[in-house]
Amino acid sequence: MRLAISGANGRMGRRLIALAHDDPELSVVTALEHSKSPSIGKDSGELAGIGANGVIVANEPMTDFDVLVDFSLPAGTMHWLGRCIEAGRAMVTGTTGLGADQVNAVDKAAREIAIVRAPNMSVGVNVLLRVAKMLGATLDASYDVEIMESHHRFKVDAPSGTAIALRDAVAEGRTAHDGPESSVVHGRKGETGARPAGEIGMHSLRLGGVVGEHTVAFATLGETLSISHTAYSRDTFATGALHAAKWLRGRPVGLYSMQDVLFSD
Repeated sequence: MRLAISGANGRMGRRLIALAHDDPELSVVTALEHSKSPSIGKDSGELAGIGANGVIVANEPMTDFDVLVDFSLPAGTMHWLGRCIEAGRAMVTGTTGLGADQVNAVDKAAREIAIVRAPNMSVGVNVLLRVAKMLGATLDASYDVEIMESHHRFKVDAPSGTAIALRDAVAEGRTAHDGPESSVVHGRKGETGARPAGEIGMHSLRLGGVVGEHTVAFATLGETLSISHTAYSRDTFATGALHAAKWLRGRPVGLYSMQDVLFSD
């Protein structure tokens, strides 16, 4: 299976190239970066620490591919999305921080090509999302909900895409109740007053080299139930993304999530 990797010189891009190199079912044939990247013209295998692989980093696809795997910035995702539409090729994207217009652009593109879009490609995180939705459906608005996430100092968006997905999973689960609609607060400061029923609190930490930590806590005056996930290596996300690419090949046009990849036929 022929892969294109965008954001090839990023932390995730380098790991995708290295892990795909070790997978006999995959072959990286195109490594992509923005036109001003200092990695343009360099060997992507050397950048990934696996030795020269002959795939030179470029700002346009150098050969045909089956699926493009994208971990870049939102503007980059939009650029490579356009290239996938032009080529009629599938795309897996884990880029976070997309604006509403950019999300709409991905949704529209999924009418023409097959796309897996997920804020987190980890198997464990996607199990966490299913459990969060189940708990939202089981524990009514008398349970306070706090979502806490920690990432490395270089992360440019907050809250994380995974934290937002956890918020949405809890809120979707809560639609099973007739209580108040969930409101969301990002941090607290000053005289906030008593916490309203149904509120979801979100908190973001940026600390050193933390790969990713997420916790969802449900609490009443009598008990607290917490679920959490800790990533120790970006390989967790890269492995999931490569699994998604394999799953996506040959799928009908449409927008898919990691829930589809992991839990559908």
